Amino acid sequence: MTERRPYPSDLSDARWALIAPRLTAWRQARTDAGVSGRTPTHDLRDIFNAILYINRTGIAWRYLPHDFPPYRTVYGYFAAWSKEGIFTELNYQLTGLVRDHHGRTITPTASIMDSQSVKTSTNVPLSTQGPDAGKKIVGRKRGIITDTLGLLLAVTVTAASASDNTIGINLLNQATTTHPTLTKTWVDAGFTNRVVEHGAALGVDVETVTKNPQAKGFSVVKRRWVVERTIGWLMHHRRLVRDYEARPDNSASMITLAMIDNLAKRLTAETTPTWREPLQPQHTQNT
Repeated sequence: MTERRPYPSDLSDARWALIAPRLTAWRQARTDAGVSGRTPTHDLRDIFNAILYINRTGIAWRYLPHDFPPYRTVYGYFAAWSKEGIFTELNYQLTGLVRDHHGRTITPTASIMDSQSVKTSTNVPLSTQGPDAGKKIVGRKRGIITDTLGLLLAVTVTAASASDNTIGINLLNQATTTHPTLTKTWVDAGFTNRVVEHGAALGVDVETVTKNPQAKGFSVVKRRWVVERTIGWLMHHRRLVRDYEARPDNSASMITLAMIDNLAKRLTAETTPTWREPLQPQHTQNT
């Protein structure tokens, strides 16, 4: 790793030890196969830290600080890891470790599903975005499914005009492929009979949980609060406050990366300052 002053988003040695084996194996496989065509010169930890910096701060790729590897190189690794499912694999592995740490079985049996519409930046192709009439937002819709601890099991990103049914069916397909032990999921009223029927075909009982009609304003909804809390965790990563990715699959990878960051810190009992925390006032002496 290059000697430089660390950023708050940098991985500690303990967190890097959780991630390094998969990335090292990926690079070695590509080197052995002659895919890269030349010997890699940049440290994998520096590259992963650079991607985390983008994810955490929300800056554009070309504004990456110069003490990281070149931004084109960093983006190239991000795109390759996204395309080849490396982020998905890391999330799966770390999710199992966290569940085991909490005394749960490695693979879950119950889950919660939700969606979130967000605005897009000007570089997002019009073909991958659309209007969400209910939220009055033009952008993209993110669908996530979590376990009962709030850990990410699957994610999909579509135009905001897509129905929750389309998203729900996609999430169920992903989640049951990766976690065939799933038999239950809780959803809100936006997911209708199509999702319920598709879940039944996959052996998953889809139960709709509605808000108490007597409650006024904000109220905690049984089961659904777990996935809503996860969305809150993800929004601590500034890159996710708005969708900046030209490709929906890269957008999904940014969400998965944020959860990887969360999982690694859970396993090592570490925290990272969030962008919502106020700056501490600096004390200066009177002159």
